[in-house]
Amino acid sequence: MNVSKTHSEATTLRIGIASYEEMKARTMAIARGALRPSPDEPKVWFTSTESFAKVMSAGNRDLLRIIAERHPGSIDDLAGMSGRAKSNLSRTLKRMAGYGLVTLERGERGRLVPKVGFDRVVLDLPLWRGSLPPAAE
Repeated sequence: MNVSKTHSEATTLRIGIASYEEMKARTMAIARGALRPSPDEPKVWFTSTESFAKVMSAGNRDLLRIIAERHPGSIDDLAGMSGRAKSNLSRTLKRMAGYGLVTLERGERGRLVPKVGFDRVVLDLPLWRGSLPPAAE
């Protein structure tokens, strides 16, 4: 997870938007050694602003806040704190974990414990697709 310190104890998660093809080309360039990502570049990527908006909905941001502030000891605890059904919550957390927004660690008696390692998200949103501006006409 690309988390950077912004001020005392606060952390920022940098998120980028790129098409699947752009992400694949970037990953291959990094693997070949042709590209060395800077520490300020996003490490969490979405393929569209729509997918970002869906995952970072108001309800899901509230879940992240509850996890960060109240430190639930299990998904059952979080279900009680959030008022959400455990089955829906489990699916949402797994999706968020897939994007690197939460981690699910094994706690007491093997229970999954959700954790959030940041308190702010910064979206790196290009105005056009691809790494170069559109060609002048």
